Parts: sequence; structure tokens; C-alpha cells
Amino acid sequence: MYNDASRKLVLAFKHGHRIALAPMLSKLMLARLARYEGEWLVVPVPLHRWRLWRRGYNQAALLAKEIAKGRGNDLLLDGLRRTKSTPSLGGLGKKARAQALAGAITVSPRHQAKLKGRNILLVDDVFTSGATSTSCVKALKRAGAQDVVIACFARVLDEARGASPVVQLAQKEAPETLEVPGAT
Repeated sequence: MYNDASRKLVLAFKHGHRIALAPMLSKLMLARLARYEGEWLVVPVPLHRWRLWRRGYNQAALLAKEIAKGRGNDLLLDGLRRTKSTPSLGGLGKKARAQALAGAITVSPRHQAKLKGRNILLVDDVFTSGATSTSCVKALKRAGAQDVVIACFARVLDEARGASPVVQLAQKEAPETLEVPGAT
């Protein structure tokens, strides 16, 4: 859940350059992923190249690296691409977030074959409205991914209520793992 404590951790990690938090945050996420046994390909939510350049790192990629290592799963850091520079989604409502992300996330053409038929753990730091996750899942499913599970450190509950089919099912799941309708 995205509360005061998790918010402080996420903001320190994401915007405060406290990348040393990645192992701890991912261990908390790994505890919720234990039920997903077998072979999963770990894929982080992508940042646009300009945002990556400005921030210096992709926080989802740091978490994904730790999760892949902790589970003994393969990692595909650049399986997804954010081809469109989107504004910061903080402060935007669910409709504005969805509009900002329209057509922004695609599968890297050189990795499309690696995704076909695979179970994917999609890793992000925070699940807010579901717009980013929905865009990623759609791209992964178009590439032929079999199952997609969203693994996030925190989930914003206020915006999540009734937001989208992704979020509606997510309400039934632990905050750190979300199953996506039609993805399994």
C-alpha cells in the first residue's frame, strides 16, 4: 500500500538517488512473488531515454535486476521501450494518465521472439492508476506473452478503486503482485 512510509521510501529511491534501497525494496516484493513458481522472464517498466538520461537510472530496472537475481529468473532490461516522451504522471488523473501513455510503450523489435509464449513478471515501483501497467501489458500480449504478473513495491489505493479492469482485479491481490485480466 502507498502510505506515508512507502511514499518516503519510493521518493527517496526514485527521485532522491537512493539506489541502495533497491535490494531492500525488492526483497519485500520477492516475499509476495513466492507463489509464482517456474520460469518467468523479468521485465521492467521502461523510461523514455530523455528521462533516463536526466535521472541517471531506471528505478524499475534496478528492482527488476534484484528480483531476477533473487528468483533465479532471466532478466530482459530492454524488452519494452517508451518511444514517446510522456510528462511526469504524478498529479494526473487516470484519464490524463491513459491519454499521456497512448502509444508510448512498445516491445523492442529485437526482443519480440524472446517474449513469445513466456510468463512475464512486469516490475515497477508504484502502481497508481494502472495506465502504465495496462500499456505495458498490452504491448507484451501483442508480442505473444502468455501470462503477465505486475510486481510493484506499492499500490495507490485511492485512485485504484474502480479505475480499470487491471485495477479491479488488483484489488483482490496482494499490493505487490497484480494479475492482469486476459493476461493469464
